[in-house]
Amino acid sequence: MASMIETLPRKLVIATRASRLALWQAEHVRDCLIRLYPSVEVELLKLSTRGDEILDRSLQKIGGKGLFIKELEYALLDGRADLAVHSLKDVPVDLTEPFELAAILPRAETRDAWVSNHYADMRALPHGAVVGTSSLRRESQLRRLIPHVVVKPLRGNLDTRLGKLDAGDFDAIILAAVGLQRLGLADRIRGLISTQDSLPAAGQGSLGIEIRADRSDLKQLLQPLVCSQTTACSLAERAVSRVLGGSCTVPIAAYATIQGNQIHLQALVATPDGLQVVSHQASAPIDDAMKLGESVAHVLQRQGADQILASLKQTGHA
Repeated sequence: MASMIETLPRKLVIATRASRLALWQAEHVRDCLIRLYPSVEVELLKLSTRGDEILDRSLQKIGGKGLFIKELEYALLDGRADLAVHSLKDVPVDLTEPFELAAILPRAETRDAWVSNHYADMRALPHGAVVGTSSLRRESQLRRLIPHVVVKPLRGNLDTRLGKLDAGDFDAIILAAVGLQRLGLADRIRGLISTQDSLPAAGQGSLGIEIRADRSDLKQLLQPLVCSQTTACSLAERAVSRVLGGSCTVPIAAYATIQGNQIHLQALVATPDGLQVVSHQASAPIDDAMKLGESVAHVLQRQGADQILASLKQTGHA
């Protein structure tokens, strides 16, 4: 592949958040690039973001998950970095110029993890048990299944969240399983929550590489990292959120899988209390992934998704 690229850069700089999980992700991409292009020096630019710094308020109240990528985008703009690595579910679906997603890597575990020192699964929770999550999507689906629990916000990096669980602040917490697995903390997972019980967020389990849209040299360089199947699933999932106008902080779930040349998409929108849920699923050829996402979103709109999301904005949830 290197011989197909006219001129390899001497050095590439990857912008990344400084959390352990973000560093794992950036180091994974760095190692992939070094294997592809041994002559290229690849270094990390570690940055702190407002999303990492403000931990006493919920994400939806401080501006959403886009706060996790803004500082990294500034580094792309001013030339301090060539690319930025993100958990794809943190990347706004309305990403536009001067930025673009140049590569989506092969997907890892998509499901949510049940983490508890006392209860084997959510259905074992007693009345009034306290569950921690930072996600309205997870909260809405949990409350739909187990309405007798108390859900409290949980912010901070993985070590902080696990520490709060171990200190007794929560009876259980729900996290993306992939983060625990990547950091060698899979033994903390009591069980993986089925997608029937907790449909994942759009892009969950995937890594995206963001660049400036005018960096055509980088697009070619990153092409070997692209996973076409994960990209198709991500296009379908993110199209649902884009059509609905939902940010990463509202209770929208979208999950696509591929069988043969068909892509199957499930999506839902819910109120945080889980009392109102609209859902739909459909299939289409892989080449029509984005159209499938848009079509599913339009069905959700006809079922009342827009009214649910509008009510969230009025109550300050979105």
